[in-house]
Amino acid sequence: MSSSIRVVFFDAADTLFHVRGSVAEIYLHHAVAFGFSQKPDSVVAIQQAFSRAFREAPPPVFLATDPAKLKHSERLWWFDIVHHVFYRVGMFSRFDDFFEHVFRVFEDATSWQLYPDTVSTVTKLKAQGLELGIISNFDSRLFAVMRGLGIADAFDTVTISSLAQAAKPAVKIFQDALEKHAVDPEEALHIGDSLREDVEGAQKAGLHAVLVDRNGTHHGVGVRTIKSLEDLFPLLDRLDQ
Repeated sequence: MSSSIRVVFFDAADTLFHVRGSVAEIYLHHAVAFGFSQKPDSVVAIQQAFSRAFREAPPPVFLATDPAKLKHSERLWWFDIVHHVFYRVGMFSRFDDFFEHVFRVFEDATSWQLYPDTVSTVTKLKAQGLELGIISNFDSRLFAVMRGLGIADAFDTVTISSLAQAAKPAVKIFQDALEKHAVDPEEALHIGDSLREDVEGAQKAGLHAVLVDRNGTHHGVGVRTIKSLEDLFPLLDRLDQ
């Protein structure tokens, strides 16, 4: 194990766990129950609209610091995204009720599934004396999801964009996470599935970075890449050398 790395940070969604099915499938299933008129291409249309709305959304960073106001801000941020989705694919009269329902659905851990290598990897890292943290642009529902998936106790810290008032790839969110562990950037490694947010963001902040590319879609990007979290261990040894 690398003696130079003291803390290993992970992104959350699509790194440690993923949505069961797809966001589009979940949206469609619940929207139909609230009056949405399903069409043969609804799943594809919703997925395309969601990808566009999520990509075009501002960073999930808010001025509010009071917990209740912060959660309200997170909800409004997501309301705008989901509203944009159904504005493009077909609005329906009970949309507001649908949104309140589906927002809670994604707070339920049963909507998510751990990757097969998550528990074994974090368990082995902890056993070898490394501190573990999360750095994520997920909102505060992440805490409930992690508890429900049974991984909350494995992590020493959780840093999310709404609480840090900065979103990856901004340097500040990485700095906030580092301060919680009292380590220098070169003593930390960040692992995530986004080339821009996780790899470029971490490197800009001075951390080591690894891209998780489970499907092999980032071939030849010139960064440290693993297909499974279990591939992390030989990589950590090489970092020390």
